Amino acid sequence: MKSRSILGSVSINIILLGLASFINDTSSDMIWPILPMFITSIGGGGLAVGLIGGLGESVSSILKVFSGYWSDRLGRRKILVTSGYALSSVSKALFPFVGSWIHLLILRPIERVGKGLRTAPRDALIADSSVEGRRGVSFGIHRALDTSGALLGSFLAFIFVWFLNLNFRSILLIAAAIGFFALVPLIPVREAKANGKGAAPFKIGLKELGKPFKLFIAIVTLFTLGNFSYMFFILRARDVFYAVFPERLAEAIPILLYILFNISYALFSIPLGRVSDRIGKGKVLIIGYVIFALTCIGFIFSETLQLFVALFLMYGLFHASVDAVQRAYASDLAPEEWRGTALGTFHASIGLATLPASTIAGILWDIEPKLTFAFGASLALAAACLLTLLMGRLRPERAFKFSQRRKI
Repeated sequence: MKSRSILGSVSINIILLGLASFINDTSSDMIWPILPMFITSIGGGGLAVGLIGGLGESVSSILKVFSGYWSDRLGRRKILVTSGYALSSVSKALFPFVGSWIHLLILRPIERVGKGLRTAPRDALIADSSVEGRRGVSFGIHRALDTSGALLGSFLAFIFVWFLNLNFRSILLIAAAIGFFALVPLIPVREAKANGKGAAPFKIGLKELGKPFKLFIAIVTLFTLGNFSYMFFILRARDVFYAVFPERLAEAIPILLYILFNISYALFSIPLGRVSDRIGKGKVLIIGYVIFALTCIGFIFSETLQLFVALFLMYGLFHASVDAVQRAYASDLAPEEWRGTALGTFHASIGLATLPASTIAGILWDIEPKLTFAFGASLALAAACLLTLLMGRLRPERAFKFSQRRKI
């Protein structure tokens, strides 16, 4: 079926999917900056925060590996996209009514299952709906709407806490109600083309992927083990501010800092992507790992609002220099005929490392919060050193040569 288009060569599907993401992210980012504080308010400690954050992101990352393949096999993407948004909305609707952090340990991963279920089919639907040569614009429009929703949600959370003095449960309830409206723009979305069943058998593993890719996966996994949940950064700021500010202000300021993190992430993502194309993705990754280490060290010693502002900006800069660049580097190092398998392995490796990362961070937090950040800084510096030492062996042409040898 031919996709309708507006704005010249941009399909209306792109706008509709962008609006769904805008609304859903408005809902979600009203929740994420207050979630760690809510967890501690219902009796959770560092381990609870780590398990809830780590398990949720781990489930989401691993499910992304399979959901795109399922949409290829079904020949339909919209049903998975809609199901993913619906599952997230239903699970978020239960957040305000939990009585223990154990309940969130169940609900948060279910919400992330929704994200993992929808992300790959949604991105494939965007690609299917794009005119050849205009996919960059299509994904750019979608990311712009997605990021705008995240910023709006964070601002609303701050307004509700600071100006309206609402409690966390009330904010969670409002956020959940907004989330259901994300389903409305999906109603007129059409399948862009009949993909047909019979996609190639799903494969995941390292056997065919070459030594450069395997080394890179080992480095990324090492770094991910120290890249714990964002929630610990918010809790650290909140705990410091409790000592110097009234309680309501101590809870409102971390939300503003979370907004600064998102702004920094959004502003630096595209420029750093261009820089990585010019000077090499490995060099940008090394810089990103070092920035994360310095951010963690800063959180150990920071006691002032001004320094926390700088540190949250650095945290956004770290994400901008690592998140997309790691995926791009993995794509470069993968033999072309095994690229799908390679990216699946990449996401699975990150997903499997995410849970122990935040769990270990949570255990250390309950002993002494500063140990959490020392742990993250140590692994980040180790990954940066390892990547520096192995840079000469992590070149795309090496992956290409390996691929050619496999064919002979």
